[in-house]
Amino acid sequence: MKYYERMRDLRQDHDLSQKTVADMLGVAQTTYSQYELYKRPMPIEYLIALCKFYHVSSDYMLGLSNKK
Repeated sequence: MKYYERMRDLRQDHDLSQKTVADMLGVAQTTYSQYELYKRPMPIEYLIALCKFYHVSSDYMLGLSNKK
């Protein structure tokens, strides 16, 4: 699984909107949507922030492990 798929799945598992997560990252909802659709690469700082927010490892987020 690709990181952008994990991002979407984690957001949906937590019943969050793209707007909510975008606000947490300090970006526009449209920008966050482009991250989830892999139309725009996500800066590593945001990836780290999402790992901390969802309490998952970076290996899990990046699809290198299925262990959260």
